Amino acid sequence: MLTTAAELDALGRDLVRMFGDDRVSRSEPDLAAYSRDMWPRLLLSVRDGRPLPHAPHFVVWPETEREVVAVVRLARERGVPIVPYGGGSGVCGGAVPVRGGITVDLKRMTAMSAIDRDEMLCDVEAGINGERFERALAARGYTFGHFPSSIYCSTVGGWLATRAAGQMSTKYGKVEDRVAGVTLVTGRGELVRTDELQRAITGPNWTQLVLGSEGTLGIITSARLRVSLAPELRLLRGFEFDDVAAGVEAIRRVMQRGLRPAVVRLYDEADTFFHSLSTRSDHSGDTDPRRFAPAPPPGAGALPDVGVRPPETDRGRRRGLGRALSALLAGNADGARKAVRRELVATALARPRLLNRLATAIVDRVSRKGCLLIIGLEGSRIRTEIEAGLTFAELARAGGRDLGEEPGRHWYEHRYSISYNMSKAFAHGVFVDTMEVAATWERLMDLYAAVRAAIANHAAVMAHFSHAYPEGCSIYFSFAGYGDTREEAERVYDAVWRDGLAAASRAGGTISHHHGVGLLKADAMAAEHRDAMTVLRAIKRTFDPDNIMNPGKLGLP
Repeated sequence: MLTTAAELDALGRDLVRMFGDDRVSRSEPDLAAYSRDMWPRLLLSVRDGRPLPHAPHFVVWPETEREVVAVVRLARERGVPIVPYGGGSGVCGGAVPVRGGITVDLKRMTAMSAIDRDEMLCDVEAGINGERFERALAARGYTFGHFPSSIYCSTVGGWLATRAAGQMSTKYGKVEDRVAGVTLVTGRGELVRTDELQRAITGPNWTQLVLGSEGTLGIITSARLRVSLAPELRLLRGFEFDDVAAGVEAIRRVMQRGLRPAVVRLYDEADTFFHSLSTRSDHSGDTDPRRFAPAPPPGAGALPDVGVRPPETDRGRRRGLGRALSALLAGNADGARKAVRRELVATALARPRLLNRLATAIVDRVSRKGCLLIIGLEGSRIRTEIEAGLTFAELARAGGRDLGEEPGRHWYEHRYSISYNMSKAFAHGVFVDTMEVAATWERLMDLYAAVRAAIANHAAVMAHFSHAYPEGCSIYFSFAGYGDTREEAERVYDAVWRDGLAAASRAGGTISHHHGVGLLKADAMAAEHRDAMTVLRAIKRTFDPDNIMNPGKLGLP
């Protein structure tokens, strides 16, 4: 570990000799930027202008595999932690350097080989941006089929490290289904190429051992990926079902008939209602927290109280209204409107149980009951037309009402919008996040009910089902919460995740489908994997005997 200024300076000199001045940094802006990813809990501190608790000592930008090996060996020799960094788009704190050390940003490693047309394989370095990778494939007539919401700001290496899923995973699979092999620099500073190990087709699958390891075993520097021909035809449709259970049953029937739609997204009643509001507006995908705090219908009267608020909450309300009045007296009408709007949102979210009940009542009173399903198929023209006909017929037999192409087209055109509006919610003084869990079909509705109820005690919540497979499906819970202070907001945020993940485990679900573990879910790993954590710790000791690789993640020591 770095314990003195002299040790820090000596390490800095070694890194400069290795990389040059322009690819090593210890500047305050760089260290601050690399002290976090997009974990919403840390964004609360960023919003308030507070320094984050963990920062690296250095940031380096390697350009070759050999340089990655060299920096890992140097770090091992000095006992200095290493944190791999891709696009910084993770939402679980997986790239947070809890013990300082060296953050290794791979974004300069972007080489991509020609596509092997016989084996449909492509070699690509881990730092390449996801959108650029997909565009490069499309120019050659291919697709990787991986479209996460973060595609514009995530990297191939980040996908592999977290076992990510894209919006079309039902057809193409999660990222681990698309990988033939990876190159890993272990914590020992050794180079391992798993595709070479797999050619014998015997023994363990070494590639799958590395995927999802979140940098705790080593740094993924490149991968051999399976590609598909670009689709000739894409068909998108909307269907309506009476309720969530009917929609889930319809999806199961489609999947277990052997049909493979690319897109499957079933919104629960609340999410369907708000989805319809955004569809009718010009702000589709907007994550303005007012979505979670609808006004009561005319004649509903005053909101009932559900308990005594802590004194500090009342003081917070008065401070907020005081800011609004001050802005109005100063002639700043726009500032007054923003302050009032912020306080209205905060007041609503401070009573999550009441707000969730009120939202349900509003949906029942002013919305046509039902749940929206977006379904999409793509591929070769003839196959897609036939498969779409079979899929739509199965959904109709399961009770679905065909809404035509418009809902599907609307979703597709705005499918990345929501990921880039998070700052609007934080600007209103609230936090927003998503919890993605999964289960087999027999447990899915129990999982939905248990996790939704757990989150609703602390935050406004709605959900949609996506990433469907023959054996089960993932559920995406979106929630918004509030605290008068950063500390109070963190308390509410932690309670949502503690109770939500505990409910998922009790219902027989998994704590994550594709966002990874990081720091956020580390404490839940033991309940999920139980005795298998002993095996994971043994693998960690083998790959990284000095525990320098991304310490503190995956529930490891």
